[in-house]
Amino acid sequence: MARITDVQTTIWEWIGPVAPMPPHFCTSAADVVADVPGSIAGFRFLGWLVVEITCDDGTVGIGNAALAPHATKATIDTYLKPLLFGADPMDSEFLWQSMYRKTLPFGRKGIGMTAISAVDLAIWDAKGKMLGQPVFKLLGGRTKPEIPVYASRLYSQPLDTLFTEACAYAEQGFKAVKLRFGWGPKDGVEGINKNIELVKTTREAIGDNVDLMADCYMGWTLEYAKRMLRALAPYNLRWVEEPVIADDLSGYAELKAMNLVAISGGEHEFTLAGFRDAIDKRAFDIAQFDVNRVGGITAAKKITDLCEAYDVAVIPHAGQMHNYHISMSSFGAPIAEYFPKVPVEVGNELFWYVFDGEPVARNGAIDLSDSLPGFGLTLKNPNPNEFRLTR
Repeated sequence: MARITDVQTTIWEWIGPVAPMPPHFCTSAADVVADVPGSIAGFRFLGWLVVEITCDDGTVGIGNAALAPHATKATIDTYLKPLLFGADPMDSEFLWQSMYRKTLPFGRKGIGMTAISAVDLAIWDAKGKMLGQPVFKLLGGRTKPEIPVYASRLYSQPLDTLFTEACAYAEQGFKAVKLRFGWGPKDGVEGINKNIELVKTTREAIGDNVDLMADCYMGWTLEYAKRMLRALAPYNLRWVEEPVIADDLSGYAELKAMNLVAISGGEHEFTLAGFRDAIDKRAFDIAQFDVNRVGGITAAKKITDLCEAYDVAVIPHAGQMHNYHISMSSFGAPIAEYFPKVPVEVGNELFWYVFDGEPVARNGAIDLSDSLPGFGLTLKNPNPNEFRLTR
């Protein structure tokens, strides 16, 4: 029986070059208070938290978190580490409940749950390595030969370059792509028309046999979203993502009930209880939790099973290995997100620069190894010209 002997947290902070982000790059919830409406230029993800759990048999489990890495690191170092020393990583349910219940007064969601998620991922990675099995095999095994993925990088941009980029993804074999809207309530009817031009251009580029989705990143109000859904109906979108802020589950339910375009959400929802409430309200057609935010594998497996019971599709946010293992082991997860490796811009792509072992899409799909234990990831040797490490 192995025991946890050390827990190390490291922030990998990107200090290398960053691609520019013009106004109206992507809507966001901050637009109502931002100086430049429609731009998320002030909200990048340029730090990544890595958690390494070492056991007395030499096993090292690796977890990660992409949200608020400095606050998440402080939460793990101060409150979660003391709960882990001397524990058996095989007791993952007990450890999860211990972390959750002992941080309830200040945790529950947000940073507290992100911290639990990162630790839980490291625990499951360690479990897989100890048992010599990939994590998805511990969750039920392979449910599909490979995982179809959608290219997720189309941001608001001049229509000619948008057309060219969308065409490239279709030519690479992707059967689905996702676009970001650039305009919201502050932009009025003109903004609605500009959003429609983005969708129209992308649809013309990819044709009718490739799925098209579009992301609002919580940047719309309920009234504006209703106007947009009516305008979007002719373009056969597979879904509209996070149209309103995450706490407005009633708003999501109203938009879903319009039955014009499928509504996805949950990227910023947390825990099994949070998704129970969303399902009770009939808020989502598609649940898009991120495993490194929602409570790790321990919580994500339960949420996935809950969604299956209510026939809500699970399409996790962000792709990456921790999400792919949930997707591979579930019949209720038909497709997964995929961020192509590009020069660092928003930070969504930063994991390519931190980890080795992330699967590369080929002809619109990725596969997981049946033989690599845990998540199958290792840490890169950081380039000091690109990363500053904080331990």
